[in-house]
Amino acid sequence: MVKIRDADDSDSEELIRLIGGVFAEYPGCVLDVDGEMPQLRRPASAFTAWGGRLWVAERDDRIEGCGGLSVRDGVAELKHLYVASSARGRGLGTRLCELVEEEARRLGHDRIELWTDTRFKDAHRLYERRGYTRGPHTRELHDLSASVEFYYQKSLAPTP
Repeated sequence: MVKIRDADDSDSEELIRLIGGVFAEYPGCVLDVDGEMPQLRRPASAFTAWGGRLWVAERDDRIEGCGGLSVRDGVAELKHLYVASSARGRGLGTRLCELVEEEARRLGHDRIELWTDTRFKDAHRLYERRGYTRGPHTRELHDLSASVEFYYQKSLAPTP
């Protein structure tokens, strides 16, 4: 059974393993923790500093997924949504998205944004099923993976 809980800084190595494994599924996609994602060294602290939260999904003491909310400059952003390939297709990505969106609503936001690598087609399908709309622009990260990202946004209608 999967248990979802708030992340802790001690989850660092498991999160690095998870995200590195997801990146390895895509040709040319590499995880450079210290150069490009240093927040993974202290993930809970990073999301707290960003005005948000990070959740992890565990099965048998192993992290199978994560998803977070950051709020910077008044903008709610879904960040770091990753699910291990072995855990996909069971609704875990959907549940993590729901948690992030619920938290954004709780904090008073009526819209949420995200950026996602153009290679992550399964993630695009998930976001679009959840009502996210792809924007007209992309951004290049100039990172080791030569990442280009799509922009998505979603209106967060009040929960009845």
